[in-house]
Amino acid sequence: MNARSLALVGAASALALAVTACSPKTEENKTTGDTPAAASQTTEAGKADADMQAVLDKLASLGGKPIETLSPTEARAQPTPADAVKALMTEKGLAPDTSVTTKDITYASAAGSQKARVYTPAGAGTNTPVVLYIHGGGWVIADLDTYDGGARSLAKESGAIVVSIEYRHAPEAKFPAAHDDAIAAYKWVLANAKSFGGDPTRVAVAGESAGGNMAVNVAIAARDQKLAAPKAVIAVYPVADSNMATGSKVSKATAKPLNTPMLAWFFTNTLANPTQATDPRLNLVGADLAGLPPTTIILAEIDPLRDDGANLADKLKAAGVQTDLKEYAGVTHEFFGMGPVVADAKDAEAYAGSKLKSALGL
Repeated sequence: MNARSLALVGAASALALAVTACSPKTEENKTTGDTPAAASQTTEAGKADADMQAVLDKLASLGGKPIETLSPTEARAQPTPADAVKALMTEKGLAPDTSVTTKDITYASAAGSQKARVYTPAGAGTNTPVVLYIHGGGWVIADLDTYDGGARSLAKESGAIVVSIEYRHAPEAKFPAAHDDAIAAYKWVLANAKSFGGDPTRVAVAGESAGGNMAVNVAIAARDQKLAAPKAVIAVYPVADSNMATGSKVSKATAKPLNTPMLAWFFTNTLANPTQATDPRLNLVGADLAGLPPTTIILAEIDPLRDDGANLADKLKAAGVQTDLKEYAGVTHEFFGMGPVVADAKDAEAYAGSKLKSALGL
């Protein structure tokens, strides 16, 4: 099947066929324990910068297997880009930043309770703005620790308290469980910000990848449920377009650490039924976006989701939403949060922080 012939994904099987067609699995595009280093990320749009390639090479050396070939349990045990960053920091003698302190708590989710981590920057007072941060992982893998770098950097760069939340994962809890938890977390932050020194009148929302998708969904839910609106949304390479024929999903089908077959794997494990692929909560480009708060979208050049974010930015602008888009060349999906070892990541973190400062009055 030709992936370009697919418009919107109507079934999980069609999704899997589409990505298989645009990404034949050869030995060169696999990351396995037998591969000592990642192939240089050269694409029609560019090549990974040296510092980004160093992370990819280190990740490959950790011996992970292709996520799309594993069960969810096996996938959750694989080495992550965050592990590669930690290994490089150790090799370079770089100490973790301790200027931001953390405290683990729980919040009232849509079903029971979930873990959360409060990141408090140095100098925070008793009425500090708050950022709800939602991690990525395709709704299936990853956790608070995996995305510590992104949350920590936002707290440091913005001066806001960041509340990073866990949520129910698929396939144990299918869509829309994670989305429901994210909305519940936003309501919880509004109601409980003062308990950790936050200002409930100055709250923003941010997320990466699947978390970027949910950050936009939180803003939509706030509008529709007449909650206090977030002051800003930061969406880093968000999942936003179910169209499997976007240019980046074809041209970056074999990229690392995220490839297009992995996107199919995430959707297959997340959907309660195949028709949900076009639900506007997943396919944000088909959602009603009018009236949302100022939104910043940060993209990586070498990323199957690059066009998701670009298409979402176009739709937001068309809906009259103040939208800023910034794309970084020479980096891949997951680069945000890698500031200690990737120069563009450090810049992206500072950029996001500056947007939050302005929106939150810091």
